[in-house]
Amino acid sequence: MSYRELIVELERDRAEELSDALIELGALSVSVEDADADTPDEQPLFGEPGLTPERTAWQHSRVIALIGADQDPALLLTAASNELALAETPKFSLREVEEQDWVRLTQSQFDPIPIGERIWVVPSWHDAPDPSALVLELDPGLAFGTGSHPTTRLCMEWLEQHVKPGNSLLDYGCGSGILAILAQKCGANPVIGIDIDPQAVESARHNSERNHAEVTYGLPDDCPAGEFDIVVANILSNPLKLMASMLSARVKPGGRLALSGILARQADEVAQVYARWIDISVWREHEGWVCLAGTRRA
Repeated sequence: MSYRELIVELERDRAEELSDALIELGALSVSVEDADADTPDEQPLFGEPGLTPERTAWQHSRVIALIGADQDPALLLTAASNELALAETPKFSLREVEEQDWVRLTQSQFDPIPIGERIWVVPSWHDAPDPSALVLELDPGLAFGTGSHPTTRLCMEWLEQHVKPGNSLLDYGCGSGILAILAQKCGANPVIGIDIDPQAVESARHNSERNHAEVTYGLPDDCPAGEFDIVVANILSNPLKLMASMLSARVKPGGRLALSGILARQADEVAQVYARWIDISVWREHEGWVCLAGTRRA
């Protein structure tokens, strides 16, 4: 089946409504872009992670709807305009979509990722470049953590250098389970992964099974009592500050804590919150993000 893209440019206030209307009327998918992108009028929409954006749509938006070759674009847009009570039907253009193997095209965008000295994160449709390395088979998905983001990479590099066989480890905010799985492959035991998102917990369990890693996952209420040799949390600075007392209490005296999801400019502020319990400082920085690491005082 062949497809076309129906392209409409309009002001900010109506872009989301038009997108919803087009979907309801049978468009296969809809995306919204900045119509001023790559021009002097381009404006950033989102700020830093964890902050509320000042704007929720671009001033001039481009709505792109994917439709089948048998769908009449003029009728579809007219129906959407009538549903929204627009004064007139917006002008539109059409773009043919070349037939492709979309699965293969999507997969081609994700190659194996080398991390640290001997870690490879490998999608299931690739062979590991070095089977003797620490290989983690993970596909891009809904749960955060495939090794491509600097914060995940930083934590993985830290774990590779600091986990010793037999260390107990808690991964708080485990996402896809990538850090917990790596820790187990480095010899940590037992390994506990905790996340507030049930979908992330299920994804992490699935990923651990694929990687033959023995990790116990659960929601915060499922976290077992006790202290750990290592606690790692790759979240964001604000939640990390709020959880400072709880996370620090989970580290054994003399044990280690590693935190990421922190911008370099936020490092001192986060470290000060943990200073009551943990001697923590920047371990490494990458692309504006840092990993803080330290030891709990006895």
